[in-house]
Amino acid sequence: MIIDQILQKIDEGGPKSYYSFETFILHLFKSHLAKQNKPFETLRSRDDFGDAFAPEGFDDFQGATILEIKLGFEKMLPSSFFVGLSHFIETYQSSEPIANLIVLSSKPIHSRFKEKFLEQLERYQINVDISLWGPEEINKIASKNRKVVNNISNNLFSLRLESVISKPKRNWKLDRDDIISELRDCYKKGQFSLFLGAGVSSSAGMPDWNTLLNSLFVTYLTKEFDGDVAIGDDDISELVNRLNSIDEPSALMAARYLRKGLSKRDSEAKDFIEAVTKNLYRLRNKKFSINSDLIKSIAAMCLPRRTGAKVKSVVTYNFDDLLERQLANNAILHRCIYTENESYDPDELPIYHVHGYLPENRKLHEGLDNSTLVFSEEGYHHIYTNSYHWSNLVQLNSFREYNCLMVGLSMTDPNLRRLLDISSKNLVKSKHYAFMKRLSSDDFCHEINDGKKISSIENVGAAEKFLDRHHTLNEELMKELGVTILWYESYDEIPTIIEAVSRH
Repeated sequence: MIIDQILQKIDEGGPKSYYSFETFILHLFKSHLAKQNKPFETLRSRDDFGDAFAPEGFDDFQGATILEIKLGFEKMLPSSFFVGLSHFIETYQSSEPIANLIVLSSKPIHSRFKEKFLEQLERYQINVDISLWGPEEINKIASKNRKVVNNISNNLFSLRLESVISKPKRNWKLDRDDIISELRDCYKKGQFSLFLGAGVSSSAGMPDWNTLLNSLFVTYLTKEFDGDVAIGDDDISELVNRLNSIDEPSALMAARYLRKGLSKRDSEAKDFIEAVTKNLYRLRNKKFSINSDLIKSIAAMCLPRRTGAKVKSVVTYNFDDLLERQLANNAILHRCIYTENESYDPDELPIYHVHGYLPENRKLHEGLDNSTLVFSEEGYHHIYTNSYHWSNLVQLNSFREYNCLMVGLSMTDPNLRRLLDISSKNLVKSKHYAFMKRLSSDDFCHEINDGKKISSIENVGAAEKFLDRHHTLNEELMKELGVTILWYESYDEIPTIIEAVSRH
């Protein structure tokens, strides 16, 4: 069959396969109905049931017809399917009622499943003719459109983007409200995990990567030139700034360079760790509250409810102990995990420091010297190349078992994306969520120079169209990793959204 070749080509596993199959079906039926001069629409809202709509039907299907596309229909529960369908029919506003529903599955639908499905259908008393199509039925349409099928299969990703971009423009904030509602439902189920990045610590004034590196450069050079009266502290700071402006080394390479310089021997990293810890907390901007609104909202989300803890684990890429301090203030039992030897009690919330842990008071913790500090190339390569490193297994387990919310992460880390890609192979659609900053046209088209706002893009209309497509492309690429983007424009929005998700 023609369709078998197509499915074999796109069946890579995970959301990417689903979106490829969806794109194929939508464009196949769009062409098929065009030959009959019948209208064909892709459904516009996240609230709509189904993926496409033929208001006048097609072939032998008379009347309004919905198409629902499933990568593997048998994986979903019939009850949730019928609840969604019933709600849509009740709220559907049209002069003509829905007559047909066609469910298209990329996998064959077994007769036993069809029997159970029809039994459920009778219980809900849905007055719609439902047809279940597998590859064999889809192939009948494909065989009538051979040229179109070849063109679609060779241009799936570009067609998918074209479809997304050509949809009527919606208010992204309204879409975000729908996503927040989905996220709230996930949180209530209690299978939830948090992934935290540098943005969380920055909210409490902790230094960014470059500030920390520059400070370590100064520490290193001060140590090297100690006793040299010709080179003072101001000279050292000036030298560091000049080096960064001219050479601009990679952050990981710079960290490796510093690690070698600050350690007395290759095998001894204590001097380096002490220097990083000292500078990490010394550089905190005291203008920011150490108990930032973001950290407080995250801690509140971890607070157990009467029905039990909703957040099962926290995975953090930060070295600091700011979240732990807030959890202690809220009397939330927790345990820091920073090596494979740590364990926690059932009543404790595990906080996994997968890139290492540098608490301000090291005396309160044991085994810190055994923690892999992912600060320089050595540490990063050690984890990246070791598939069975405990930190990789922890992240993969969270991605597989829970709905994960990523806060303060840029989502550009290659190892994080690799682990998301691996875990997404068993997903049909996105199950994780990530906060990402949305570029406004005003920020994009202007820059601040000496306190003055200067225009850097003349054609603002073109810039807005470009940004719409840029954001859409990011959404589609993240979907392939099983992640739905939660856009925000101001960092102040994040704590408010988190509070809306966890409010009870």
